[in-house]
Amino acid sequence: MTIPHIPPLKDDSLAAQLERAINNKTKPLGSLGALEGLAHKVGMIQQATRPELREPAILVFAGDHGVVAEGISAFPQDVTWQMVENFLAGGAAINVFARQNGCLLKVVDAGVKHDFGQREGLVNRKIAHGTANFAQQPAMSAQQCMEAIQCGMDLVAELPGNVLGFGEMGIGNTTAAAALMHRLTGIPVADCVGAGTGLTSEGVAHKQRVIEAAMALHAGAQDGLQALATFGGLEIAMMTGAMLKAAERRMVLLIDGFIVTSALLAAARLQPAVLDYCVFSHCSDESGHQRMLNFLGARPLLNLGLRLGEGTGVALAVPLLQAAVNFLNQMATFESAQVSEKSE
Repeated sequence: MTIPHIPPLKDDSLAAQLERAINNKTKPLGSLGALEGLAHKVGMIQQATRPELREPAILVFAGDHGVVAEGISAFPQDVTWQMVENFLAGGAAINVFARQNGCLLKVVDAGVKHDFGQREGLVNRKIAHGTANFAQQPAMSAQQCMEAIQCGMDLVAELPGNVLGFGEMGIGNTTAAAALMHRLTGIPVADCVGAGTGLTSEGVAHKQRVIEAAMALHAGAQDGLQALATFGGLEIAMMTGAMLKAAERRMVLLIDGFIVTSALLAAARLQPAVLDYCVFSHCSDESGHQRMLNFLGARPLLNLGLRLGEGTGVALAVPLLQAAVNFLNQMATFESAQVSEKSE
């Protein structure tokens, strides 16, 4: 497996051209707020002053987690495969929002503890029937982790468009994400752990104790790949690979909530410039996500109190991405509209 090299988005000439184009539109400077920065970012990613969005896709990666044996989830593990069935039937929130906003939706079995057989609409990339319990041993072997990363890269290599959103499903994955967050950022465990699917305060405290014990057990797993294999999930590792490949292809990466951002933490440890290609769709209501975003220096587009996962925040942000590109390409300039500019 070869990790793609991702160059930083550094082009002063193009950056200046985009800034002039945005500032010359018929509006006061900065009056379109975050949309202006978004238009600038898409232009830099695509190396174009007139960027375009083609065939946006959302990949929802599903996987199970052995750490659920520690009683860290309010829901049973079977909910993972049952929700995958819901995705395939078109009945989940992500199905609704992806349809609404014209996004191709693919559901990827990265490591669900269930055999689906050949199913229309399901991309079978199962590495294992879930991870091991990281409270007792590493969640994945190094080989499994690298295989998952490679699968994620291969999936993205086949996509036709230039916008990719990331979603996930996996009971127990907020525990994996919190463990990764702590190990990769150094933020205290207590500030990384939240209620997940709806734990009580006692349940959150128990989750925190499980993670703290695992940190002591796996004290040597410090670098990005080691941390990902030790604490992550198959779906998280596969997302990590997909993010790296998408950035290499100069796609716009739409980042969802807490679990997806934990995969990005791992990707950024491997290739820091991957962050240049990311648009952060929203700030999740899951405790810890705002701290993750702060650590990355990220400004999310939306704050709607979402904590569902699935890529729902990504799908809701697609119209904002389109609006940013549309104003850059279609809005009149002061000169073309014969509108007087601000007096000096």
